[in-house]
Amino acid sequence: MQINLAGLPYPSTRQPVFAPSGMIAASQPLAAQAGLAVLRRGGSAVDAAIATNAVLTVTEPASCGIGGDAFALVWDGQRLHGLNGSGRAPAAISAELMRARGHAAMPTHGWLPVTVPGAPAAWRDLHARFGKLPFASLFEDAIGYAERGYAPAPRAAAGWAEAHERFRHALSPAELERWASVFAPGGRAPRPGELWRSPDMASSLRRIAETGAADFYHGQLAE
Repeated sequence: MQINLAGLPYPSTRQPVFAPSGMIAASQPLAAQAGLAVLRRGGSAVDAAIATNAVLTVTEPASCGIGGDAFALVWDGQRLHGLNGSGRAPAAISAELMRARGHAAMPTHGWLPVTVPGAPAAWRDLHARFGKLPFASLFEDAIGYAERGYAPAPRAAAGWAEAHERFRHALSPAELERWASVFAPGGRAPRPGELWRSPDMASSLRRIAETGAADFYHGQLAE
């Protein structure tokens, strides 16, 4: 049994949630709030999804990232649309190169298994088809959290620490150095409630926002 504020007992069954004007479901409250704010400004569901996803790259970098992929199913009221935002293999990679480096199978860590990130292009393409608000405006909250900082929740911090520990053993010091300088300052992942910020990540998100993701693939970020 549970007790409500009036002191009256009620069954502990889950209650239905009604959201006639829209709802955001995300694994992190700040991301859900960003998506909800977009809906309140008159954005489409796709606008809200992009804003939510962008914040997740900041608040849950161990499971979401700018360098990841994105997949979407969109119902426009009449038709179902699907988008496969998985990146292709790099142009310079080949089976021969892998074998020459001593690999009989694709390694699980390091640069060799990294594909071209599909998420920024997926955001751009989804917005071009279904967006209402300006593309750059969808990244305001994500940029703000990266620039000013936020405090990771316990579960996110645990996953973050687990990722750091895994990478620390699987990657060479040279491969780990840049990642660790951003996501494990001081040699460890941020603890729950500890402020974490990254001006560099804020700058990257801002360039993606201002160029419609073009800079990520063909500009300064690509370099």
